[in-house]
Amino acid sequence: MKKKKSQKKLWGGRFRKELDRAAKDFSYSLAVDKELFSYDIKTSIAHVKTLARAKILKVGEVKRLIRGLQWVEKHLRGKDLSKFYKDTEDIHTLIQNTLEKKIGVLAGKLHTARSRNDQVITSTKLYLKDKISVVIGKITNYQKALLSLAKKGEGIAIPGYTHLQHAQIVLFAHHLLSYVAMAQRDKERLQDTLKRIDELPLGAGALAGLSFPIDRMYTAKILGFSKVSDNSLDAVSSRDYIVETLSHIAVLFMHFSRLSEDFILWSSQEFGFVEIPDEFATGSSIMPHKKNADLLELIRGRAGKAFGNLVSLLVTMKGLPSAYNRDMQEDKEPLFSSIKLASDALDILSKMVPQIGINKNRCMIASSNSYLYATDLMDHLVKQGVSLGDAHSLVGQIVLYALEKGKDLSKVSLKELKKFSNFFDIELSRFLKPEQSLAKRKTYGSTNPRMVKKMIQKWQMRLRKK
Repeated sequence: MKKKKSQKKLWGGRFRKELDRAAKDFSYSLAVDKELFSYDIKTSIAHVKTLARAKILKVGEVKRLIRGLQWVEKHLRGKDLSKFYKDTEDIHTLIQNTLEKKIGVLAGKLHTARSRNDQVITSTKLYLKDKISVVIGKITNYQKALLSLAKKGEGIAIPGYTHLQHAQIVLFAHHLLSYVAMAQRDKERLQDTLKRIDELPLGAGALAGLSFPIDRMYTAKILGFSKVSDNSLDAVSSRDYIVETLSHIAVLFMHFSRLSEDFILWSSQEFGFVEIPDEFATGSSIMPHKKNADLLELIRGRAGKAFGNLVSLLVTMKGLPSAYNRDMQEDKEPLFSSIKLASDALDILSKMVPQIGINKNRCMIASSNSYLYATDLMDHLVKQGVSLGDAHSLVGQIVLYALEKGKDLSKVSLKELKKFSNFFDIELSRFLKPEQSLAKRKTYGSTNPRMVKKMIQKWQMRLRKK
């Protein structure tokens, strides 16, 4: 049987023997970094133009190289590259080898004044600039989905919880708007990271810069970078912008997970505030009555993957000496994974959230628990001149009295209240109501219905401009 010829590497002249088969399987990264294919082609074309500007390449060579790279992109785009995994080191090698088959030895000049170190970082940054912008756009769609459901539940009150215990009454819409605000910060963090990604590494070489007189600002302009790196070592050996991206996606997933948990709880029989649409729920293989919020559970579960991706790269980078080390090859898999996790979760939530049903009756029943209005009663006493400490103690005593009597707080009569203090001047049945409690909220950003309505309008206007 004819032995399969190994793919040509970008290095190897100094070695007498081929890399061991197990070593190839262990170290080759094409199966992962194929994601950089189109970005590496773009980087290479820009590099050819830069070499032409420096008169390192002749006009005819430039044309052949650019046409060859364009042919490689068309030839390999959308193709199953798995047949190359075992014998081609990475995507850069595959592009180089394919180009050489097309245009011959001229392909070897493509790597003039360039190292894989600065090449791969440039391709990765182009990938990030593209993908982060897509994720930011999807966060805006997710915010709009939350606003759509908030609008549907604008006037509906629900219990607000602290420690998962009844705390104070809030509007359903106000609760959702808190996640719109979280998503805005998630978006702004990613936008801010783009500023630090927007720095061209190409031209840094392996670590020390180049002996060729290339115009790095020219390359930056072609590739859409606003500036070039100031230090060649920093350019090839830093991965903080990837760590930063993974960190922001981890925070994004923390917020996804909390929202998912709210909806999972609210859709349970014990709460019954919402119903998850059939298209985003599953059943049980043995219990025919079940309707499970599995998609939300998966999003909550995948937060663990997003956190793990961040930690894996931090641990990889923490002990490395300066300049490039092969450990850094391990930055791609967590990066590509987190970008996909975020993109997929945003797509699901943007479709699901507007279709979630709201059980107004169950929300109303839950909001009628008069103990939710104990703080309103305390505030009323303070406004009557009672100190906050005394008012807190008095209301606490009344709550305990009602619990011991086994009655609703609103059923405690004015006569009974006056046994505690003469400052009580109103029947609680007329005082402890959702609409009154909500209307009492005066501060900007509160759950007052008029404020919430304005906030929905404000967010709609803000997101419409995006």
